[in-house]
Amino acid sequence: MTPPPKSPRRSCLYSWASAPRAAGILLCLSACIPAFSASQRAPEPPPEYHVKAAFLLNFTRFVEWPPEAFPNDESPFGVCVAGNDPFGGVLDAIFEGETANSRPVAIHRIKGEVPKACHLLFIGASENHPGGLLAGLPPGVLTIGEEEPFIRAGGVIAFVVEKRRVRFDINQTAARKAALKISSRLLSIARTVE
Repeated sequence: MTPPPKSPRRSCLYSWASAPRAAGILLCLSACIPAFSASQRAPEPPPEYHVKAAFLLNFTRFVEWPPEAFPNDESPFGVCVAGNDPFGGVLDAIFEGETANSRPVAIHRIKGEVPKACHLLFIGASENHPGGLLAGLPPGVLTIGEEEPFIRAGGVIAFVVEKRRVRFDINQTAARKAALKISSRLLSIARTVE
């Protein structure tokens, strides 16, 4: 799969990180992430996982990781996808040339045990029992999954599709347990915060 071309949507996603107020962030997201639908015939709106990949990149800008999450100053920031990868090449294209937490990004597709090199762990809907992967994770791992049950299983962020738009819920208790600090700006645009 070839990477998506750079577009005004991608540059708008970058401006999300520098928006001065939550209202500006919401306005930009509304313009950047149009509704998607298989039956929609608009000029190629991004599929659901293009949108989710862009969110993953932006989450790295609004979450603070503890210093002990990284073995040393040169350690890369690990973005991991557990189970079946729903992103294809989109995730690689979105993160290409980017940094997270001032570190180069290394993307890993994993099966089974989560390596220590993961700082952002996406657990897709193909994983029927995410609680097994969440149990025993060390501090410093931002866990992101799909649908509301992921939050109840102890995940930090869950993507939810609502009115054909990708939204997300945040579990602050899980974030604190993982020693992560989530920006108030990100909390303000979440659908729900528990």
